[in-house]
Amino acid sequence: MHAPSAHAPAPAGARAARRALALALLCGALGAALALLASGQVWSHATASFAQGGLPVEAKGGDVTGLPSALALVGLAALVAVFAVGRAVRVLVAALLTLCGTGALAAALLGAGDRAALEEKAARASGLARTGVEAVQVSAWPYVSAAGGLLLLLAGVLALRYGRAWPSMSGSARYERTGRTPRGPRASRGAPSAPADPDRPEDLWKALDRGEDPTGGTEGTSARADGADGGAA
Repeated sequence: MHAPSAHAPAPAGARAARRALALALLCGALGAALALLASGQVWSHATASFAQGGLPVEAKGGDVTGLPSALALVGLAALVAVFAVGRAVRVLVAALLTLCGTGALAAALLGAGDRAALEEKAARASGLARTGVEAVQVSAWPYVSAAGGLLLLLAGVLALRYGRAWPSMSGSARYERTGRTPRGPRASRGAPSAPADPDRPEDLWKALDRGEDPTGGTEGTSARADGADGGAA
């Protein structure tokens, strides 16, 4: 009466792992896309002030910091590697993905208040070594990049929690290797094969592939025949 309830947690755990897998893939892909997209957008703009007047300047995400986009690429590669490595190594790869998301998030938030890129653009525009900037305005793109880092972080946390239950691409290779074993000694026991001809190298190789001993097959057969004759006598 209580047997079905004992097996109930297993399907529930499998469903949770599948939902976590789908969510991690979505968060990882979307987070990397947001971080890469935001790096090419204008993060802040201001007015460079110098003696002759003012000049508008702007700084893109790549000018402010290149960490979010670089960490997004590394995190995306780590998310793919989660399925390529064995279950024992997944913890390390998932930890790398988590660190990439954390770093991208922190770099984007710190870059939102960075004025160094604007001041460098102002110095180039004015031709002066040091030029101040005024009326600095920050766009929403640094926070979009931070949201991408947060999604990568969430994907890493899901991989740390449920990664061991996710399927692995290396499992197919193991299945192919183990799938060849039934064609060896087990198959030869089911259907006896003709003894290998020592003068034909291809027969020797085929016997070795079946798991047989090509050097003692004939002697073993004759010994069994002699024993049977002796018993009959």
